[in-house]
Amino acid sequence: MGASLFHIWSKTLGKGLGRLAIAAFIMQLVLNVLWSYLFFGLQSPFLALVEITILWFAIAATVAFFSRISRTAGLILVPYLGWVSLAAYLNYMIFILNK
Repeated sequence: MGASLFHIWSKTLGKGLGRLAIAAFIMQLVLNVLWSYLFFGLQSPFLALVEITILWFAIAATVAFFSRISRTAGLILVPYLGWVSLAAYLNYMIFILNK
């Protein structure tokens, strides 16, 4: 994640589309931290499931923004999107099994 962000930052120096891409990155990073708080801190699989769905779309948007600037930077984030997809599935199963 850091390498991808650095790649975008160094290519755009925070101007134009780069600024928007970096803002999207920061937003998904905040959502990532929020998921941990909702799931582990509040022990709320439902709220965490709602939030991780939003997080997934935020990561997808970040990948799209990064890819418009640098294909490499976008591709670096694809495994992260896969990992969050797995985490969302596990979160869903925990929610269903604990109803």
